[in-house]
Amino acid sequence: MGPQPGQDDGTGGTPGPAHLSGFALGGQWDGCAPSAALAAAAEAASGAGWRCDGLSRDEMTGLLRRWQALESWAAAGKLGVLRALIRDEDQPLPGGSYRGDLPEGWTRSLTHEVAAALAMSVTSAENLMWLAWDLHAQLPRNGELLAAGDLTLAKARAIDQALGPLTDEDTAAAERMIAPELAGKTHSQVAKLAEQAAITIDPDSAARRRQEAEQTKARVLLFREESGAAGLSGRDLPTGQALAAHARVAERAAEYHDSGAFGEARTDQLRATAYLDLINGTSARSRIASGQLATQSQPGTAAGEGPGTANTPPGNQPDTGGSGSGRAGGAEMNIADGDAPDAAGEGDLDIADDGPARPSSPPRLTDLVLPLATLLGLGERPGEGHGLGPLDPELCRDLAAAAIASPATRLCVTVTDTDGIAIGHGCARPARRQTRQDDFGYSARPGLPARVQLTITASRLKSLAGAVGPPGRSAWRFTCDDDPGPPGGSGRWTLTLPDGRRFAVALEPMPTFDCDHRHESHAYQPNDTLRHLVQVRDGECTFPPCSRHARETDFEHATPYDKGGRTCACNAGSRSRQCHRVKQSPGWNLTQPRPGWHEWTTPTGRIYTQGPKRYPV
Repeated sequence: MGPQPGQDDGTGGTPGPAHLSGFALGGQWDGCAPSAALAAAAEAASGAGWRCDGLSRDEMTGLLRRWQALESWAAAGKLGVLRALIRDEDQPLPGGSYRGDLPEGWTRSLTHEVAAALAMSVTSAENLMWLAWDLHAQLPRNGELLAAGDLTLAKARAIDQALGPLTDEDTAAAERMIAPELAGKTHSQVAKLAEQAAITIDPDSAARRRQEAEQTKARVLLFREESGAAGLSGRDLPTGQALAAHARVAERAAEYHDSGAFGEARTDQLRATAYLDLINGTSARSRIASGQLATQSQPGTAAGEGPGTANTPPGNQPDTGGSGSGRAGGAEMNIADGDAPDAAGEGDLDIADDGPARPSSPPRLTDLVLPLATLLGLGERPGEGHGLGPLDPELCRDLAAAAIASPATRLCVTVTDTDGIAIGHGCARPARRQTRQDDFGYSARPGLPARVQLTITASRLKSLAGAVGPPGRSAWRFTCDDDPGPPGGSGRWTLTLPDGRRFAVALEPMPTFDCDHRHESHAYQPNDTLRHLVQVRDGECTFPPCSRHARETDFEHATPYDKGGRTCACNAGSRSRQCHRVKQSPGWNLTQPRPGWHEWTTPTGRIYTQGPKRYPV
């Protein structure tokens, strides 16, 4: 490791002005190849706290360029080590067999070991390993540019993705075609050059790849935007149909604009509303009527100042389309509300010619985890949604209110310690046969079934015994029916929803920290209760870099069942199918030193531990 910024460089003194000026245009370090000497000089020139004291703008620009070159150089070094690991993986085993068949691939064991070492997902590790191999075997010129600091890792990856599917001969030809054009190009420009070269070299292959993707890889993704809002995207769609759908969205948005019902709403905002309306089956007539009603009910009122908030029961809110970012003089746009579709998917179940339909809010999330205190108005802690990540409290309450509109929605309560680790759990069961009231304007039609998992700390649970939420702040109630017992124990509670429905919740200890084997199965497969408790405890796959949801994983024994392992929470964990197979590979070992803690030992002897899921509390 070189000297710390601002310290002596080991050559008899700190660098002087002549040394620092080497990063100016035409200076000693300007344009030189990355090396350990350059790294030391750049560190020294950056100074204490990387403040670059005493450097001119020209020198700082040159220093910035050299740091980027060093970043590429370091990336080339990392990829070189990966190639060495891959070669080592392919050494003959006793009996002459091979672990891998390079360059076609290598074992998943190595991929998972790299993922654990670099704390990245298995998919990211596999992509990085393919890049390391391709830059040596198929794209050597680009590998050299990366090591020389003339190509960033992101640009090298873009070239590999575009040219990787070509044959070795065609890849070499495409690489020669684009190499002279790469200097000074941005990431998107480099990607475009590579894609054009791939199509030029082998147009038939490009067509085949596109058709294969449309037929086998088409998918819809739900994800969280940086703003905390949601994203919904179709990928690898048939091009013609995607273009037609895009035109249909534009056509619907133009209809909204021409209606004049939405004031000065942005074009993108109208398109987003049209996009979701078309998917959800909300008709243009219903949306426009809703906008007109909002305009009529709020004359001269700036958007966002009308009645109705996320904490107001839906039936008490005007059908304004919610709290979107409309402008003064026009109705607000909200893509969350609108009329539910009818059986034909056309919407407008209740709409008549003389006015808009009443509001109807079908569930909008299939998996929601949020602190019970947030619902009760006792706190403002964030929740989380499967596929969406962290959610703000207001959105959590809104989504929970929408979810309970469906009688098929499943509710459960998880008791946690102060660190968010589950220590108790209970599923909500209808307290008695009851008909859901429709006091809040929800449609009586079944919506999409949702899962709502409410979390509460043991200390908060104890304080709630015999108490209710603050009057006037929440229509949710969680009350104790008998002795709550020990924290996370077997207390019986009643969960009352805003629409009056009541659910009994019998809490029992979770197999975390300790296990009483109460739900142990003497068969290979667990019973439903044991499977559910393990999924709740783990939350995700128990291999540290893997984030697959526990309900999408295998129930897997740490000590195999056929080797005496118990089908019990103290010997079980959630494992994705890939991680399950890797755990059974030679050299891997998995133990559970205490219930909920999974200790993985890799073939190289390194140990990685994954503890229970930490819930929002």
